[in-house]
Amino acid sequence: MTEHHQVLITSRAVHATDKARLLAAGSPHSGDWLHAPPIASVGLRLSDEASRVAVADRLGCKVCEPHSCLCGEAVDARGLRVLSCRRSGPRHQRHHYMNDILCRAIKRAQIPAVKEPTSLLQQDGKRPDGTALLPWARGKPMAWDVTVPDTYAESHITKCNTAREAGAAANRASASKTAKYGALSVSHIFVPVAIETAGTWGQSAIELVQ
Repeated sequence: MTEHHQVLITSRAVHATDKARLLAAGSPHSGDWLHAPPIASVGLRLSDEASRVAVADRLGCKVCEPHSCLCGEAVDARGLRVLSCRRSGPRHQRHHYMNDILCRAIKRAQIPAVKEPTSLLQQDGKRPDGTALLPWARGKPMAWDVTVPDTYAESHITKCNTAREAGAAANRASASKTAKYGALSVSHIFVPVAIETAGTWGQSAIELVQ
């Protein structure tokens, strides 16, 4: 699709949610999962239900019947509310799965690593999601923290402008994580790994995986 067609389609979107969805769908790597061979033995095969929901979310289709969320808020037919609800089980599972995949990938690259180290920041007890045990660059090991901001959350659409800029929520989350673990810069190279629910990657996450 040419840039002209992308601009034309986005301009015809009525709701901010749809604009955010279209921008995210056109961002680098957000659709890479569609090209992955469905090999079950290496964890690349999605279930029929997971595929249905993922495609429906990308196309802006209905995925469920309207109902009430666990938090009491209304969930419409697109079911996007559960992506940001703090009481949603899948919200925490996404973070766990992403951190586990990242840690295993680093170890397969022959770099020893541990998840949730407890002794990096003695003064405040903060724990990043993981750290390498060997120097990564400039003689320092690398520490990382995973975050999955919701592209469609009202706060991200209004404050981060995800309806105007692809990756706005990921960029804001990356900056927030960098500030949170600023004290680590003395001893570690900190890398925030931010990937939005609609598939847009933060730049630091792209650079790390590449």
